[in-house]
This record gives sequence, C-alpha cells and structure tokens, in this order.
Amino acid sequence: MKLTLSVIKADIGGWVGHCGMHPDLMADGEASLAKAKKSGLIIDYHVTKCGDDLQFIMTHTHGVDNSEVHEMAWNAFKSATVVAKKLKLHGAGQDLLVDAFSGNVKGQGPGVAEMEIEEREAEPVVVFMADKTASGAWNLPLYSIFGDPFNSIGLVISSNMHKGFKFEVHDVKESKKITFDCPEEMYDLLVFIGSPSRYSVKAVYSRETGEIAASSSTQKLSMLAGRYVGKDDPVCIVRAQGIFPAVGEVLEPFARPHIVEGWMRGSHHGPLIPVAVREAVPTRFDGPPRVIGAGFQLANGRLVGPLDMFDDIAFNNARQQGLDMADMLRRHGPFEPHRLPLDEMEYTTLPQVMKKLQHRFESI
Repeated sequence: MKLTLSVIKADIGGWVGHCGMHPDLMADGEASLAKAKKSGLIIDYHVTKCGDDLQFIMTHTHGVDNSEVHEMAWNAFKSATVVAKKLKLHGAGQDLLVDAFSGNVKGQGPGVAEMEIEEREAEPVVVFMADKTASGAWNLPLYSIFGDPFNSIGLVISSNMHKGFKFEVHDVKESKKITFDCPEEMYDLLVFIGSPSRYSVKAVYSRETGEIAASSSTQKLSMLAGRYVGKDDPVCIVRAQGIFPAVGEVLEPFARPHIVEGWMRGSHHGPLIPVAVREAVPTRFDGPPRVIGAGFQLANGRLVGPLDMFDDIAFNNARQQGLDMADMLRRHGPFEPHRLPLDEMEYTTLPQVMKKLQHRFESI
C-alpha cells in the first residue's frame, strides 16, 4: 500500500502576541481532523503546536498535493481562525493569504511537507517543526544527517548507506530546482545550501534504492504575500533506520545549535534551540527560534506516538549553548550580524522606513 505522510502548518493566531497557541485553536483543529478521519479521508492524524503555529500531521492514501486532503486542512485552519478572531488573538489568520482555496495549499500560505512511501516492516519517522525561522533552517541539519560522516557514522560503516544520498535543492527566489548526487557532488551542494536565505533542501533520496528519505517545506511566506506577514516556520519529515540514518543520527545535528534567520520581526539571526513541545513557547524577544521533534512508528498508516524526541537531558547542553549564543547576539541590538543584512530585509517592515527617508538622500 502506498502511504502518504502529510505535515501542514499555519500561524492563524498567536497567544499572547507571537508566543504560543491557545488551547481552543488546538481543540478546533482536533475536531476538524477527527471528522476527516471518521469520513475515511485520512487514516490517522496528530495535532500539535510549535510556538504560535498549528501543526497537522496526517496519514492517508491519496498521494502528495491531493486537493481533498489539502482543502480539508485549509478549511480546518479557516475554522480555527474564526475561533482566533473571537479571542482577538494576534495575527488571526495571518498565514491564510487568499480568500478561497484552489487546488492545494502551496502558494496560499500554509507550510507543507509530504512524502509518499511504501511502509516498511518497521517505519520510524521524525517530524521536525520550527518557529521563528525560515525555510532554509533545515539545510545544515539535513546535510549533517545525510552527508556528514562525522554526524552519521552509518555513511561509513553501513553498506546500504555507502552509496550516499541525492539532495534536491530549490532556489526559492527564482522557483528553480537542482539535484546533487553525494558524496561526489558534495562541494557543489555546499556552494548553494550554505546560503539558506535563497536555497533550501526540499527533499533527500537514497541512491541505493531511490526511496525518499526526507521532505521539507520550502515556501517563502513573504515572497508569496509580497510583504512581511511572518516567518516561514518550516516543517520537515525524516525517515530513519534501515537504508536511512539511525534515529540518533537524525537527532544529532540539533545537539549543535546553529544560527538561523528569523527571531524578532523576522529580521534577526539567532540560534535554533531544540526543546520539548512544552518549551516551544518563544517569549524572549519573540524567540529565540525553537525546534521540536515528534517521533512516530508507522503501522499500516497509524501514527504510533508521538515520542517527544527533544524531551531528553542529553540536549541540555545544546539548550544552554543556544541560550549563550542568544545572549551574545542580543548584545548587538540593531547592528549586524544580529540584525539581517539590508539586502535580506526586502520583505520585512524596513522598506516602509526606507521609503519615508528616500527623498532625503543626496548625491556625494
């Protein structure tokens, strides 16, 4: 049986400000997906949150980009937006960029990561969800998981991983894609994904079998809207074990916090800190950026889980390192490198300030 795993998220109202997700929105989303499961549209689901983003994790047999599944998720977000507006939550419905659904949610605001697979005898997957950051935040972790033997020893000692992996990279500004065979084209790959504000790893495939190993959301919310409406807050699905890296290898990159763009007003650099779901409530300067991991075993489409993958003392040092990095960056205030470079702030609130002052610039 071909099984599709879909993760669709949207920021449809923050509580308080951009910090968290109100329980009433989660309950409304739960009711919508329970109805979809009862109707047979989806096999199973899990509703969760990361910061102020409502997250739908679903299994079904309809393939990726399925209009019925996407429309159901869209309507669920619309329904929860009604609740958000009644509660006067901040930015109610902000990720829903169009008035009417058409085809699928791509290009309409919500972030989506999907993959169609043949479920294995044992099928562990980890769903990563981030808040207060951009779609390129997964570049370094995905490279580490599937390309770096210092992170994933299976690349060296496991015969079924020895051929390496294929990386599909998207140019989010030009809407183009390119694929790299690694390890042979590793250096070429790094030329592009080392610039995460423009290039994002969309998917990873096993070169041994051609099976999909990972899928991420690469939607640039500001470019879809043509203005700043919030950060992308991306999601990512990673399969583990067997011909793929072990669960521990999948999680290991997050033990070394890296700097991502986002944070306050989507205009700053900050550390991506791995936290338990209960700690994914970014309040300090609307941050720092957070990542959560929900682990599942798939069983004939059933989502057995989740296991809160970062709810582990082994990530305490990573959390402390991330907080120390946040302190260092915050000392810069409005100066780079804490604030994004000007050429990366085209879709923030800065252009309005620049327009106001444009007439005061003189030739020198």
